[in-house]
Amino acid sequence: MLDIKIKNGLIVDGTGAEAFSADLGIKAGQIVRIGSIDEDARETIDASGMIVTPGFIDLHTHYDGQNSWDETVAPSVYHGITTAVTGSCGVGFAPCREDDRERLIRLMEGVEDIPGTALSEGIVWNWESFPEYMDAMDGMPHSIDLAVQVPHDALRVYVMGERAVAQEAASAQDIAQMQKLLREALQAGAAGFSTGRSDVHRSADGDWTPASEASREELVGLAEAFVGLDHGVLQMVNDFDLERDPNRFDAEFDILEAFARAGDGHNMSLSLMQRDMAPNQWCKILERVDAAKNNDLTIHVQVAPRGIGVMVGLSCTFHPFMGFPSYKAIADKPLEERVAIMRDPDFKAKMLQEESENVSGEGNSVPPLVDIFLKNLEMVSAKLFRLGEQPDYEQPFEQSLYMQAKAAEMPVLEAIYEAVLENDGRALLYFPIYNYTEFDYANVLTMLKHPHAIPGLSDGGAHVGTVCDASFPTYTLSHWTRDRTRGDKIELKDAVHFMTEVPAQYMGFSDRGVLKEGAKADINVIAHDKLCLEHPVMLKDLPGGGQRLMQRARGYRATIVSGEIVVENDQLTNARPGRLVRLNELSSAARI
Repeated sequence: MLDIKIKNGLIVDGTGAEAFSADLGIKAGQIVRIGSIDEDARETIDASGMIVTPGFIDLHTHYDGQNSWDETVAPSVYHGITTAVTGSCGVGFAPCREDDRERLIRLMEGVEDIPGTALSEGIVWNWESFPEYMDAMDGMPHSIDLAVQVPHDALRVYVMGERAVAQEAASAQDIAQMQKLLREALQAGAAGFSTGRSDVHRSADGDWTPASEASREELVGLAEAFVGLDHGVLQMVNDFDLERDPNRFDAEFDILEAFARAGDGHNMSLSLMQRDMAPNQWCKILERVDAAKNNDLTIHVQVAPRGIGVMVGLSCTFHPFMGFPSYKAIADKPLEERVAIMRDPDFKAKMLQEESENVSGEGNSVPPLVDIFLKNLEMVSAKLFRLGEQPDYEQPFEQSLYMQAKAAEMPVLEAIYEAVLENDGRALLYFPIYNYTEFDYANVLTMLKHPHAIPGLSDGGAHVGTVCDASFPTYTLSHWTRDRTRGDKIELKDAVHFMTEVPAQYMGFSDRGVLKEGAKADINVIAHDKLCLEHPVMLKDLPGGGQRLMQRARGYRATIVSGEIVVENDQLTNARPGRLVRLNELSSAARI
């Protein structure tokens, strides 16, 4: 008898092949039949009118702390994700000595906007070394599978202590010790190594991240830890010193190439997005990626299916009036009190005459870019949108708050003021910082279709007060394959392939990513015609009373991990089959 039979579904198998109608049988956590199945099953799912896909793989998340206290791995689990890769951007919590725990918490709080109180109260510190961290993660049940990368910042702090925070150059001895620890982690099954070189990444105290200016020699030495191993990937986020020295692009890319080449052919990826302040940089990146390929070096680019945007509002980490003196005087009051005060005509008139004070600077993690936005709200309002109850992330310029204010003959600042007070101050305005310079997704489509593109940048588990992009898979299937009206769509089979087999091959997940007999039973059953995103909501469910944005979806008849149903009719079940993926236990990683 089968454990589960999925009957009458449209199989989109993840390979990019045309969809076909068939049944699918699951037993002992594996797919054992695809075709016409008469065999009985303990549970049968009627997938008539629905698509059946492999589980989605998210290559770029930050559940490093949350996974210590939260079994659900939400919101990712609500969007068909069955495997999440953590430890991105060089930040994480292992290896870590007891004396460095607070330092790494402050780093994660600043870089990834995860409340420090939640991390301090929620993390169960039952590890020091990275292999011990992996054992701890594997010892806790989760809804989905996890794979963990070794973060550069934590590794550097572990080896160099205060010298790492002071951004001193690593000595040859330091590099050798980091290389040794990295190799031990990889031999224990770590998925790879990540590093961050971004000007906007700072600790909660405003300090640069420990590895942000690591030398070429240090990066090359760490990549050499992969030599002779059959698994493991390299990951980097880099804005090429855009804020500090915009002329360093080629020098930075040379370092990136040296890092990738030293990895002995192991897959390497770089975050790719269009930034307004350097709107053609993404093209330069792809030019260098193509040139590297011509020199026998493959560099993959992690791309997002929509704008890299933030939610702003009175309940969020950021909002348009956070630097205004009158608002700062009431900022510590409960939301209901703030809203009542802001609705007072005299208070409103006073505040709308003010200008924003600086909110960045010494001692905090707010990047200077935020001050630029706050001091130029009328300009920023051209990219501020009401998201709508049925979230619309690709709105034309004409629907921006700027244009709505002009149409209503209202001062732009007053229009923004009224917008943040909607829904009793719980309104969320969408501000696509990146990937929306031209107010459409033509450039995003070019990125998605690049031959070295892989899915990424969801930041699941991070930026919890501003971002809710773990919903990328749902958005890809609903917007790009079905609803888009402002340009070309993506074929369903290609979209599924991009979120399943492509990341599986990149990571070396040889047991998942496609629907075939003998594969791991990580599967989605989706009512594609009904699939949609819900509006994000702010929840206060983190340890210590911390809040986070949560976005769920409708249309998931079932999400199955290792043959167990973890989501049924859009609701989380009690099944917790998720395990740690140890790459050394899978067959040799594909190098694509």
